[in-house]
Amino acid sequence: LGFGSGGAGAAPYTVQYLVVAGGGGGGGAYRAGGGGAGGMRFTPGKSFEVAPGTSFSITVGGGGAGVNKSTAVSAGPGTTAPSGSNAVFSTITSAGGGGGGNYGSPSPGADGGSGGGAGGPNNSDGTGGDGNVPPVSPSQGNPGGGGPDGSPPPSGRGGGGGGHSAAGAANNDQPTGGPGGNGSANSITAASVTYAGGGAGGGQVAAGGSGGSGGGGNGGQPGAAVAGTANLGGGGGGGGGPTAAISGAAGGSGVVLIRRLTASSASTSGTVTTSGDDTIHRFNADGTFIA
Repeated sequence: LGFGSGGAGAAPYTVQYLVVAGGGGGGGAYRAGGGGAGGMRFTPGKSFEVAPGTSFSITVGGGGAGVNKSTAVSAGPGTTAPSGSNAVFSTITSAGGGGGGNYGSPSPGADGGSGGGAGGPNNSDGTGGDGNVPPVSPSQGNPGGGGPDGSPPPSGRGGGGGGHSAAGAANNDQPTGGPGGNGSANSITAASVTYAGGGAGGGQVAAGGSGGSGGGGNGGQPGAAVAGTANLGGGGGGGGGPTAAISGAAGGSGVVLIRRLTASSASTSGTVTTSGDDTIHRFNADGTFIA
């Protein structure tokens, strides 16, 4: 950890930030919903003021666990996978992505930064979780895909989790499990990277859907559900399979990035890289930023 070159009491300066929370876990078994992406909040330029020498605790949200197939069957309809954890920098909090619904009639997705997809219902409505919960402006995410899905097995499938730039797809609008909503590209690191994609819903006999861009995991069936990508905040893919053989996958962890003019401070907090006149501080895990 390093200290601002001016020390405490020196003139404040401004930073740019990107705060991405952990993605929600995918529901388990048969036709489960994908996890929602972690909330994504950022400034397009250096506009957030900090005082040199001030310490800021950084929280990097972890991804929600995927639901084991046997646990999902035992829990039955109406249950939801764990949501992701929040990410925090100073007054900026991004909400963890909502967990995907387990299979059943109905099994809604959970609310979150982006909402989890609904578990594929059997002749009943399934509701995707709401995104941008709690509400902030600009929005940190989108809702998960829901129902109704009037088709009983073998065509049952789960809804996709929401992503930062798009909602997850409803389970009855696709030949596969609902795809996850796409994330958004951001260039705070000087390279364009896409974050916060939603996990896809699983299929009972139909194939699992594709995860959204930005680390969303694919839904299960015929292969295993895929976890959200670490440090991108992607939602985990929902489980599937005609015999409840496929478990849900975990959401990906989040990330906190802070960019400043190199001349503003001598801080060495986090993992430090440079780009032109700027220094970038990356936190892939909890830590402290000293301005």
